[in-house]
Amino acid sequence: MKKLNWGIIGVGWIAHEMADALNQVNGEIYAATAPTAAHLAKFAAEKHVLHTYTNADAMLNDPNVDVVYIATPHTFHYEYIKKALLAGKHVFCEKAITVNAHQFDEVAALARKKNLILSEGFTLYHMPIYKQVKDLINAGKLGEIHMIQVNFGSLKDYDVNNRFFSKELAGGALLDIGGYATAFARYFMDEQPNAVQTMVKFFETGVDEQSGIIMKNTREQMAVMALSMRAKQPKRGVVSGTKGYVEIDQYPRATEAQITYTSSAHGETHTTLTAGVSADALVYEVQDMQRYIEQGHDDGELALSHDVAHLLDSVRTAWGMRYPFDNK
Repeated sequence: MKKLNWGIIGVGWIAHEMADALNQVNGEIYAATAPTAAHLAKFAAEKHVLHTYTNADAMLNDPNVDVVYIATPHTFHYEYIKKALLAGKHVFCEKAITVNAHQFDEVAALARKKNLILSEGFTLYHMPIYKQVKDLINAGKLGEIHMIQVNFGSLKDYDVNNRFFSKELAGGALLDIGGYATAFARYFMDEQPNAVQTMVKFFETGVDEQSGIIMKNTREQMAVMALSMRAKQPKRGVVSGTKGYVEIDQYPRATEAQITYTSSAHGETHTTLTAGVSADALVYEVQDMQRYIEQGHDDGELALSHDVAHLLDSVRTAWGMRYPFDNK
């Protein structure tokens, strides 16, 4: 695999983890940018970054940068994605890739126009276990897929000033953790859901604290999701078909899937699939992103991100919840 020059925007905790993955795959990191010089210098020293910029535009104008990784809060993603694509860079952006579907459609169209790869940081798209499960389903081993159940709950400290609870920063469970659940559901459905029903409990700041979401597509496949950010839940997904079901715990970075075959109403057999290493989740992301660039297409990943972005918008529309920048 060809080594590519990555530039990092933002030096928060997830950028530290991605930097380790980039070093593991490429042996070095070409560039990073952050507005605070002291934080940037510390990051560069720790993560072996060759070039630093306190101005993001300067890094984007560096002709040696091949790929830009965006690790800022998601309210800034749209702006930086556009700038990077216009500068001719491939883009790998943390989730949520944009804060609404309108922004997503604009940057996706720009990436297509510029013939560049734009990809979203959903680890589950890249964990090796998912290929095994998909192969199992495609071979008909679970029969026709009818139902998907998926949970994700975190317990955020009570702090009305934290970005997780801020409407101005696109806070709430849906964009923080709900993208993972929605991506899991969509990954195993044969087509995009066209019907959504949901209920929500709002936090005092006006963002979604917890919700229940039911989605259905024209093939009558259904997904049921439960999200919360003030009540811990297991990260657990279940995909059920007419011949069996698969249970995947810790699904964002899963390495194991429990399969139960139900060939009749009276008997069950069980098996376990294993693949990958959780700690290498971002290594798999880097490897896939560089493969996408080499082959000139993303294996359909951006199309899945399109569906997720539009589903998240449909849920918020049903709630009547708008962010201050939804008209942008």
